[in-house]
Amino acid sequence: MPPSNTLTPATIDLIGEDLLHNIVARLPATSFASAACVSRSWNLVCERVLSRPKLASACSFNPSYKAAVEEVLDKVLSEPIRPHFAIVSIGGSYESNNIDSDDDLEILEEALELITAALGSKVQVITNRPSGIIGRDVLSNEFKEIELGFGEENDSILLIVGFLPGLKVTTIPLRKKYDEQETFMIDEFVTDIREFSTSVSGCNSPAAIIMFGDEFHGSMMTVMEKMDYAMSPETVIVGDTLSRFRCTNEAQGGISVAVALVFAVDRNKPPGIGETQFHALLSSGLSPVGPTYKATSVIEKDDYETWIAARREGSDENIDGETILNRVYDEIGDRIRDRQLCIGVTKQRKCSVSQEKVGCMTSLALHGVCGNYQEYFVVHDIGIKTGDTFRFNFSNTNTALSSAAAVSSYLRSLNQGSNNTTGGDKREVFGGLIFTSPDASFFGQPDVNSSPFLDNFPGVAFGGTFCSRVIGRSVLTPYVKKFQEPKAVGCCVHAYCAVYLVMSYTL
Repeated sequence: MPPSNTLTPATIDLIGEDLLHNIVARLPATSFASAACVSRSWNLVCERVLSRPKLASACSFNPSYKAAVEEVLDKVLSEPIRPHFAIVSIGGSYESNNIDSDDDLEILEEALELITAALGSKVQVITNRPSGIIGRDVLSNEFKEIELGFGEENDSILLIVGFLPGLKVTTIPLRKKYDEQETFMIDEFVTDIREFSTSVSGCNSPAAIIMFGDEFHGSMMTVMEKMDYAMSPETVIVGDTLSRFRCTNEAQGGISVAVALVFAVDRNKPPGIGETQFHALLSSGLSPVGPTYKATSVIEKDDYETWIAARREGSDENIDGETILNRVYDEIGDRIRDRQLCIGVTKQRKCSVSQEKVGCMTSLALHGVCGNYQEYFVVHDIGIKTGDTFRFNFSNTNTALSSAAAVSSYLRSLNQGSNNTTGGDKREVFGGLIFTSPDASFFGQPDVNSSPFLDNFPGVAFGGTFCSRVIGRSVLTPYVKKFQEPKAVGCCVHAYCAVYLVMSYTL
């Protein structure tokens, strides 16, 4: 027998690289992380296992809040992954243990602490309170779309984590000053995003941004108009305009009213790392109706609504609000309450960021119609000016279903073309997110929002949330009715729709 201090080749070094690769690829995330620390050769094998981007998602409907967090963490960490970011969406009536606290914010802060402790302090984490959850149940493996109300049966937590080699990810909050006007620090917000992107990629506009807002729609429309002006047309922006949140890098010296999860291409990425691409698609349930009008008088009320007097474009005769709405309903052909009306307002504004040269921009903003008063009709939110032109739109089930089918068809072509991209490169879809308007009764059939993903990428991880208004910038709209203008002005905040963020990888 050799002396006890005699070194012999360790068994683990004799199993071979291929077998080691097969073993570590089956480990849960924490064990995988430990395996990567064994030796340099093991670390190289682990690097090869995680050489491509990966998304993992899980949803729990456990009525116990902490048990639900444990279930989703166990699921997403059951395979090798080194998360760069995490999005935690919490719904239902979970309550904080602190009876004197704001339950929503307390639960969001607790979740932020729990997820950060489990994933690591360098992982960028956002917790939010959406209007509903779309995800796969960790227990039944069933995919569910749950529009949230209040009640124990709606308690749910969705966790999405992502590993994106070749990209750098950070969270950047939009702050609001403690002053009489409660000023949004939008220029600083845009500048922070640009500076991060420039430091990482050399380009002042990032590849993609996922945003969550915690203010009224009108305020977020103002933010998105500035973002649309400041960012490159290629920068995809998606998200939720109104969802209470907490995040890594919380604002100091002010209140966080929105947060951007920013993805920038790393110009110093290691050799052999391919390209992660973000594709955004819009499925809209809106159809235009009637002529184009011009606002002749605009009165803003309490920062929450606007009274508008108008005339048909090209005419000098004002039309009272009740007459305008009656004509719209007559053209639609019914007055069903489910027919939601909004106006799409074309805005031409001067714009600049900080001390930069002032430029001009044209945008389209949607404002929900909430009634009429005397010669005015009334819409939600502010920001409309005399002289702005607009057109009415109404929620249309047929349009929504046709649009969803067109998105599914586009994703099918994306899937079929994955192995036949130009130059012999191989593209694969590895994950996605959905942001959609609450619409269970609107569509009249289940799982319409998730079906484009489920039908085309059944094994791909994705999840989503219901939002009162959906952010979607640089989105492709596969379905366009023949009576819609082919070169429509871009819109960044949408209603009665679903926005799909598809992530693909090309090597």
